[in-house]
Amino acid sequence: MRCVIARYPFDLTKHGVLALMKGVAPEPVTAESVAIGRRRYPVKQVGQVITRQDRRDFTAGEVVRALTRLGFTCHIPGAAPARDLTPLETASALLGSSGPADQVPQDV
Repeated sequence: MRCVIARYPFDLTKHGVLALMKGVAPEPVTAESVAIGRRRYPVKQVGQVITRQDRRDFTAGEVVRALTRLGFTCHIPGAAPARDLTPLETASALLGSSGPADQVPQDV
């Protein structure tokens, strides 16, 4: 898959990223991270390994987008975890209202 990181195009594959990260010890995670195999790596560390560029040359978001498209699971601190909607919330969303709490009783 072709990705652009720090204005440079890269042809990345999931197998290629796994091969590059094999034997690389993960640094402590303090921000965005990605699960590769059984380990969690800082996104910037993975970006540095796969692009061979300095970490200051690219953003974590660029690497997160590329790794997500390859099928890796990325973890972003502070992001709200996705939750499943209840059947009532799903139906309300499909009908265009946010639920019974938004309905105002009408006097007839």
